[in-house]
Parts: sequence; C-alpha cells; structure tokens
Amino acid sequence: MEANMQAGISASGEDKKIPKVGQLLAVLLSGAFVAILNETLLNVALVQIMGDLSIDPHLAQWLSTSYMLVIGVLIPVSAYLVQRFTTRQLYLSAMILFLTGTLIAGFSANFAILISGRVVQAIGTAVLIPLMTNIILAVIPIERRGAAMGLVGLVLMFAPAIGPTLSGFILQFLSWRWLFFLVAPIVLMTILFGYWRLKNVTRTSRPKLDVISIILSTIGFGGLVFGFGSLGEGGGEGAVSSYVYYVLGAGAISLILFVLRQIRLKTPVMDMRVFRNSMFTIAVVLSIIVTMTMFAMMLVLPIYLQQVLLYSTLTTGLVMLPGGLLNGLMSPVMGRLFDKYGPRVLLIPGISMLILTIIGFMQTELLQSPWIVMGLQTVLMISIAMIMMPSQTNGLNALPTELYPHGTAVLSTLQQTSGALGAAVFISIMQSGQNKALAGIANPGQAEQAAAMTAGVQDAFMIGLILACAGFVIALFVNRVNTDGGSHETPEHKEEVKELAANPAVE
Repeated sequence: MEANMQAGISASGEDKKIPKVGQLLAVLLSGAFVAILNETLLNVALVQIMGDLSIDPHLAQWLSTSYMLVIGVLIPVSAYLVQRFTTRQLYLSAMILFLTGTLIAGFSANFAILISGRVVQAIGTAVLIPLMTNIILAVIPIERRGAAMGLVGLVLMFAPAIGPTLSGFILQFLSWRWLFFLVAPIVLMTILFGYWRLKNVTRTSRPKLDVISIILSTIGFGGLVFGFGSLGEGGGEGAVSSYVYYVLGAGAISLILFVLRQIRLKTPVMDMRVFRNSMFTIAVVLSIIVTMTMFAMMLVLPIYLQQVLLYSTLTTGLVMLPGGLLNGLMSPVMGRLFDKYGPRVLLIPGISMLILTIIGFMQTELLQSPWIVMGLQTVLMISIAMIMMPSQTNGLNALPTELYPHGTAVLSTLQQTSGALGAAVFISIMQSGQNKALAGIANPGQAEQAAAMTAGVQDAFMIGLILACAGFVIALFVNRVNTDGGSHETPEHKEEVKELAANPAVE
C-alpha cells in the first residue's frame, strides 16, 4: 500500500495520472462545497423554522451561529487529527459525520434535535477543511498547486455567499427540511466515491495533543459567543440575566489562560508569536471586523426582509444572488490587483464602500424596492472581497516561513468564531431593540411588531457602522509587505521578522 501511495504521489504530475487527480479534486471540492454551504444555507429559512418550531429570532440564530462556532473551536484539533489518522479514515469519517448530522436535522422533531444535527454537521466540516488542503499539497505538483488552491479559495468564499439564494429558491416550493434532504444524497455520493477512489496520501504520526489548550480554547471561544449571543434574552427593559456575565467572564479568563499557555509551550497549538508582527495583527483585526459584519448582515437582512417587508423566500434569495456570485468571482481578481498594487489601493476604497453600504441599509424607506436591496447587497459583497483577501494575504506575507501554519490556523479559527460572534451579537442587539420598542404595549399588533423589529434592525446596523468606521481607521496603518517578510514602506518590519525567528517559544 505504501509503495502504491508513493508511486501515485510521485506520478501525479504525469499525464496519465491527471484524470485521477481531477477526480480526487472533484470529490474533495464537492464535499467541501456542500459542507461550507451549510454555514449560511439556513439564513433565509429561519423565519419558516421560527414559525414551525415556535421559537424567536434570538434562539433561531444559533442554528447558524453554532455551526460556525463548532468549526472555529475544532480547527486546532483538526490539525492534530490530520497528522494522527490516514486520509481515508479522516475523509470518510468527516463525511459520514456530516451525513449523520444532515439526517438528524432533516428528521428533527424539535429545536434541540435540530441544533444537535447542526453541531454534528459542523464537526464533520471542521475536519474536512484542513484535510482538503493537506491532500492537495500532497498530490498536486507545485507547478499546478496555485490553480488548485485557487479553486479551494473560490469554494470557501462562494459557498457561504450562495447559500441564501439557493435556500430561497428551494423554500419557495418545499419546506425547510428539504434543505437537508436534498443535500443528503449528494453527501452519500461523495462518501461512495471517496471510498472507492481516495488513497492515503498523507503520512501519519503520533503528535502530542495538549488537551488543556483545547479545553481552554473551547471554553474561551464558546463562552464569549454564547455570552454575547444571550444578551438579547432580557425583557423589554433590556435586563440581562446574571448568568450571562458569568459565562462571559469564564470565556474571557479561559482565553487569557489559553494565550498564556501557548506562550509557555515548546510546541503550542497556536503560536502566539504571530501577534508580535504588527501587519499580521492588523490583518486579524480587519478580518474579525469584516467577518462579523458579513455574517451578521447575511443573517439579519433575510429576517428583516421577510418579517417586516414581507418579501417571499424566493425574492429574498434572488436579491442576494448577484452579491453572492460576485463575491466569489471577484476574489481571484482582487488577488491579481493585490499583487500589482498592494493592499492599500483595495482596502481603503473597500472599507469606504462598506461604510456607505451600511448607511444605505439604514435608510429603511429605500429597502421597499428589491432592486435597491439587490444593489446594496452586491456592493456589500464586493467591498468584502476587496478587504478580506488583501488584508489576510498581506498579514501572512509579513510572517517568517516557520510561522505560516500558525498564522493560517489563527486566521481560520478567528474567522469562524468571529462570524459566529457577529451573528450572535447582531441578533441579540436586534432582539433587544425590538423588546425595548415593545415595552409597555400589552397586545402589539402587526404594525407595532414591524416597527419594533425595524428599530432593532436599525440598532444592529448602527453597531455594524461603528465597526466599519473602526476598520477604516485601522486600514490606514496597513503597509505593503513582501513575501520575505519585509515592508516597502517600513523597513523595521524586517527587524520584527528577524526577532520572531530568533526567539523561539520556551518550555
């Protein structure tokens, strides 16, 4: 078997092996597309689910938030799993977990079972994403690797962006359960194809897993997201349950302990030295701000359009379609522009567009027209494409080679958890604003309910505007960085990189 493996890998660049590599990429990308698609597939369906299961928006948002949160907290564990188990074991296990979660969610009788299915789906996705990258690095020759990784990037950006449109079309004719039933056969086909065609192309070892670090990061990220997501549970006067503060405190303390432990470990789960580089830290902050805003808007907007403006699920999905398509298609274009002009030429206009778009969404009278909503959503997704790729690439370029894996892990983890945090915080703000507007109204009618939700959405958009303005200020400090860790504008960045490489972590 080992000899066959090595033969397959070494010959992967030969013409006779290209079809098999193409099949391998097809099964990996199709599996990843379906898995990542589920991050946003339920966004448009939340209103229908809320009615069927008799739950409020604050509870319903956990169907999306929990998915991203589980992926975020499990990414460090997945790095260990990729080294510990074979390619076939991990791929088949990940896809079987995803299929199991899909069936649990599809047949769920109540909210608790539904969210349990989502969590099982997310566990499979968390293993699949890093595994896909490792397989591509193992079987694709270096001269073709850029194109393959470009396809991976396209899937990672395009799948969540197209989720609301696809679900809107399905929901126009079928119930929300079919969002899971239609996915299940596709997942089953990828499992069967992977069973017959996928070979073991990664080497296994027995790396040491620091269980304490995993526990601390899980409690930390989970506590903060759950705590902030629970802020909207208060009553009409905006009261917050006392347990929320304990959860937030536990999350913050756990994250601090996690960081301190990573600094002391000889082989950390996440090397915190990456934050000693200013350009990488700026990239992380910008990524958090933009991801929070993107996933929050993709969650708040469909609820507002359907419950207040009475858009159908199909109309809601269609108005979000051009933005989703362009977001995925613009990423390779932004990559070429970044190579030619650097990050500032894209970041400053991109964040300016983001600010103006949020201001546009705050003009509720404009949202009566689906065409205006479509235009605003399209500009929003283009601005996000102009910000995310340049800031993250520039930040990773600033790191020395030995810190690339840790920088990627940090960005991936924080991107998922900040998406979950953004969704939880914005829905909580919306729910809290709605509760305050309804305070003192004994039996609110449809008009009062719509006005209250509009007030809550306005509060959420205002927080998004503040975050975007903060991102604009931070972007002013971005300088172009060479791939060797140097900076065109500030030579001291080279000294930062040298210091990072010369000072390893201590036991």
